[in-house]
Amino acid sequence: MQQTIVFIVLAATIALFLWDRIRYDLVALIALFSVVLFRVVQPEAAFAGFAHPAVITVVAVMIISKGMQNSGVIDLIAHRLLGLGGNIVVLIMALSVLTAVASAFMNNVGALAIMLPIAIQLARKSGHSPSHILMPLSFASLMGGMMTLVGTPPNIIIASFRAETEGSPFAMFDFLPAGAGVTLAGILFVALVGWRLLPVRKNRKSTDTFQIEDYITEVRIVRDSKLAGATLRTMMEEKGYEINVIGLIRNKLRIHIPDPDEELKVNDIMILEADAENLKVFLDRTRVKLLGGRQFRKDAVGSRDISIREVVVLQDSKLIGKSAAALTLRSRYGINLLAIARGERKFTKRISQSTFRVGDVLLIQGRTHMMDEVIANIGCMPLQERGYRIGDESRTALTLGIFGAAIVAVIFNLIAVQIAFAMAALLLVLSRVISFREVYQSVDWSVIVLLGAMIPVGLALEDSGGADLLAGLLLKIGKGFPLWVAMVLIMTITMLLSNVINNAATAVLMAPIGIHLAQGLNASTDPFLMAIAIAASAAFLTPIGHQSNTLVLGPGGYKFGDYWKMGLPLQCLVMVVAIPILIQVWG
Repeated sequence: MQQTIVFIVLAATIALFLWDRIRYDLVALIALFSVVLFRVVQPEAAFAGFAHPAVITVVAVMIISKGMQNSGVIDLIAHRLLGLGGNIVVLIMALSVLTAVASAFMNNVGALAIMLPIAIQLARKSGHSPSHILMPLSFASLMGGMMTLVGTPPNIIIASFRAETEGSPFAMFDFLPAGAGVTLAGILFVALVGWRLLPVRKNRKSTDTFQIEDYITEVRIVRDSKLAGATLRTMMEEKGYEINVIGLIRNKLRIHIPDPDEELKVNDIMILEADAENLKVFLDRTRVKLLGGRQFRKDAVGSRDISIREVVVLQDSKLIGKSAAALTLRSRYGINLLAIARGERKFTKRISQSTFRVGDVLLIQGRTHMMDEVIANIGCMPLQERGYRIGDESRTALTLGIFGAAIVAVIFNLIAVQIAFAMAALLLVLSRVISFREVYQSVDWSVIVLLGAMIPVGLALEDSGGADLLAGLLLKIGKGFPLWVAMVLIMTITMLLSNVINNAATAVLMAPIGIHLAQGLNASTDPFLMAIAIAASAAFLTPIGHQSNTLVLGPGGYKFGDYWKMGLPLQCLVMVVAIPILIQVWG
């Protein structure tokens, strides 16, 4: 009976993941509470997953990753790539190598986020389409994470399953032989062949793509204007034209987000965003004076504190499925939405009513000192190049020293990995490399909830005998075939799952099945666990398989179906390269 319940819960969970209408962390909690209510998992063990060493390690790695970003060492190295020539093979290879190496020791998305503005700038400088460069970069971040224990959550999870099965986890660099082989082969493939399989999308030029200055106009309220004495709210509720008020200048002082009930006065200058057609209707109706030539907004006090940023909407953003009007972006976050780009399409009309989607590129305007916090709060990632942070040498050396000491402690088994990295994270906070606010902002809590909830569900699959049953089915399919055939089967299933559900959840579900399959073949569990770790990170077929893929969706102008064109042959290459290495090293 318990086995049946577990299979029903898992089937419903995967269906909800695929439906993608409910956040994956909430889906994981639904799965957890379901198995608890049916007594498959005892209530006292329901939240044991949140104290699991794998979860603690993932939290620590996310914090350390932020410290590595703050140290400036990766930014400094990445910035030197701006001196590269225009050969696209050289560009892709250099960018991919650096991204992969960074991803081996820090969060995949964090490493990609550092490289993305550099890659966009290089694409613009060399005249190449970003669509040929950004997806290879995303895939490089996924492959780089395969090389070390802390490179990606699936590796940490698989190591914990190995500890329960064999008595000791995988060590820091046990993943290196297969991970490095896959990464090297993968980078060569995407640089020499893969980018040629991708469509050419229009070369994006950051904020220049929107040509936003063509739509920004300044008008003065004169004595005979209908707006003198009226409020902004009254003006905006008028039908027949669409105008976006992005600022107000009064007595040479710029008001960034004017109050809707602010009474407009004679000689006020309004900064408007509108196309020619709407502007003409607005001018005719209100009798305001159009200002040309000198741009008063640039001279007004406070203008230097106003900046425009280009950001991409991430998979877990609170914007998705809602509009700027519904979210009240202006009053709640103090930002003006100027334009939206979706693939090769750009929107400047009715953008306040447009529903945001994953991968949309937004052009927003706000106060410079608040922009970073607002962007993080709404679940977006900046695309413009941030001035790279070299930082002082002592801070860089301190960060690398703390991280290096943690790695050494793990390599020589001086201390458990979750303790070593948690201590390293604490030292980075105490040494002020990371602020207390950054500690909590750097952790992707949705992933932590997902892991904490899914680990008991994964154990329920094993304890109920469900993993043994599924492994038996795979044994029947692969009966009489060599070991590598069974590994191909387990990797294929894992890859398919990782492209539609979170890769950490995939590792949790597939690890027990891989263990029982190996035991049924009287083979070592190690190559199967390693195969699952690699396959769980090989989410190359869809933009939703991993946040790295989502991050490049908008900037690269990709469509959903573009990913498999390079991703499918790359997945096949991963299996061809990884399986012989795994059998040789761990078989």
